[in-house]
Amino acid sequence: MKKKDNINIKLFLVPIGLYISLIIGFFNGENLNFGTKPDWYGTNLSTIKAFAENFYETFLTYDNFNHRHSPVYVIFLSLFVKLGVSFEFIRFFHLNLCILLIFFFYKCLKLKFKSIDKNILILLSTVIFLSPTFRSIAIWPESRTIGLIFFTISIYEYLKFCEKKYYSHYFKNIIFLIISSYISPNFSVFIVFFYYYYLKHLNIRLIIYGLIVCAISSIPAIYYLFVLDVNFLLAKTPGENTGELVSLSFNFADKLMIISTIIIFHLFPFLFYKNFFNDFIKIGKKYLITILSIFLICAFFFNYKIDFTGGGFFFQISNYLFKNNFSFYLIVFLSLITLGLFAKENKSNILIFVLLVISNVQNTIYHKYYDPLIIIIFFTILNHNLPKNFLSKKFNLIKLYLFYLLYILMRLIKNTFFLI
Repeated sequence: MKKKDNINIKLFLVPIGLYISLIIGFFNGENLNFGTKPDWYGTNLSTIKAFAENFYETFLTYDNFNHRHSPVYVIFLSLFVKLGVSFEFIRFFHLNLCILLIFFFYKCLKLKFKSIDKNILILLSTVIFLSPTFRSIAIWPESRTIGLIFFTISIYEYLKFCEKKYYSHYFKNIIFLIISSYISPNFSVFIVFFYYYYLKHLNIRLIIYGLIVCAISSIPAIYYLFVLDVNFLLAKTPGENTGELVSLSFNFADKLMIISTIIIFHLFPFLFYKNFFNDFIKIGKKYLITILSIFLICAFFFNYKIDFTGGGFFFQISNYLFKNNFSFYLIVFLSLITLGLFAKENKSNILIFVLLVISNVQNTIYHKYYDPLIIIIFFTILNHNLPKNFLSKKFNLIKLYLFYLLYILMRLIKNTFFLI
């Protein structure tokens, strides 16, 4: 598609309208993810107050607040409380801060797809306004979206390095990833992806310098978690039996099966292309046997319970409609085949999927951990021709917007009638 440099001013009615809808949601207490509002009142609000009133005591006993998120952003918000700012203003400030995610996503898109009409890229980045997770966390503050903003900035610097090979972008990429990891620790695993690329394009001296920066920056976190023993990562979550609490889980069968279906759920609008479909139905026998073997092993060790809450759309629907995992297993198998097709395209895609799986170390697995993360990764660091093919037709954006509107409708139905 021929690039168009002129941006249609009328186009900005879309992001402005969606921003207004977010403001309306703010004043009406919109809570699409359902748990985000109780989390704000149940854990976030009290912790912010505690930091404002007694920083050192709260800092050293943070793990007692049953708060599974890093204290960094909570501490930042507590500074506003110390200045006498109201909690409603803090929420409104946070909402507007979250919009930076859309801005930096657009910057990544503009860098990655130079031949694509900027109007299309604006509309693509704006669709994040319709993400139920983005809307919920913007309205009811928690750290995940802020961490994602810095992660997206780190991707931008990575893309700049890929284009120009300037060392400054290499170090900026690392620094912004470190910041994102301090705010939301799950992003820390992506250092592996970036170094998978850097090891091929940088000399050993710069590799060592970068690793030294990572090592030094990790010392405060290691000291806080393991020396001071304020291990908030072990905050408790629901277990298998009533009253039982579980924190970390290394059952990667659970994670691989559930997370693969969540990834496919978010990639659903992008998969309906003839070439991709042909690859799907023409998979080789050896490839199919490999996927089937992985699936059977995971199914044997799968032990995720509906009582844990979460589990993703397909897991919940399977248990609600059929009281078993059989339909879920079918979706898992198809999901693994689909992800395998991406992996065949480029080995780095395998690494991305693995990192998405291991980034979740707790026993509960929720859609909100991957929304809107998946769409950002799909259009920035995933190596495949599908993103560009998708952007080559304006009509595809309509399908994407309809998908997110349907996603919002599904959340409303779930919150109203099912609460599973």
